[in-house]
Amino acid sequence: MPDNAESRDALTARQLPEMQLSTAESPLTAPRLPPDGLNAAQRAQHRFSVKGNAIITGGAGTLALEAATALLEHGVSGLALWDLNPDQSLPAITAIHKKFPHVKIITEAVDVRDEAKIASALADTVKLLGSVDILCCFAGVVGCTHAIDMAADEWRRTTDINLTGSFLCAQAFARQVKTQGTGGSVVFTASISAHHTNYPQPQAAYNASKTAILSLTKSLAAEWSGLGIRVNSLSPGYMDTILNEGDGLKRARDTWNSRNPFGRMGHPWELTGPLVMLVSEAGRYVNGTDIIVDGGAMVF
Repeated sequence: MPDNAESRDALTARQLPEMQLSTAESPLTAPRLPPDGLNAAQRAQHRFSVKGNAIITGGAGTLALEAATALLEHGVSGLALWDLNPDQSLPAITAIHKKFPHVKIITEAVDVRDEAKIASALADTVKLLGSVDILCCFAGVVGCTHAIDMAADEWRRTTDINLTGSFLCAQAFARQVKTQGTGGSVVFTASISAHHTNYPQPQAAYNASKTAILSLTKSLAAEWSGLGIRVNSLSPGYMDTILNEGDGLKRARDTWNSRNPFGRMGHPWELTGPLVMLVSEAGRYVNGTDIIVDGGAMVF
């Protein structure tokens, strides 16, 4: 809201835009129960079925590729992997192609900070897949620089990729879904770093960008409900990926494990269950929510 008299006067001179909330009669947000006549196994399968085509940003990364496999296993009909350099994971992507030969899987080279690149990739995705229905934002960067030593460029890069990049991709996706009139689902990747400060590593820029993702999730969930678009986020704990390997991180890994009730990091596969729930029929009434997947680290 305005914080000075001039701004308040300007607002009174024009009508404020309003969020378009859905009604109970909207087919985009209405309950979608399993068809009659299904047996127990079929009802269970229906509950976690994933429909339509999905875009995954940061699609060449470990978490994204694990997510891609899970979505394919649960029925996604087409998949677009967006990444700054998708060829870096070509062997893994080729293996997914071989495992799901009946599904169209495409890759796009995308810088999530670039609106023109996003628009081009989205146009290609719609042309090749026919529609977009799910967006999972995994593109992100992390750094461990003390705040007092951090250059402005590092702060801006972290925020631009983690926060602005997520917003720009979601915005482009929402515009396309609005054109389609189909509704859809967005899942952002936040972090336990959005809920409490990391230790022992200094990560002020990363923490701030992920905290902002939580607010963005709620804001877009409110604004886009009238379009039938659900917006949620996942907050992973420390995950056992290549980013957390190496002798230089041994002290940090030992600290993370000692502060976790399970005494270990998470496996990327353990993030896929909550993700599937959010984008499947099971999550149809889940909107504006963040799910923490951290083995209980937040309890300490």
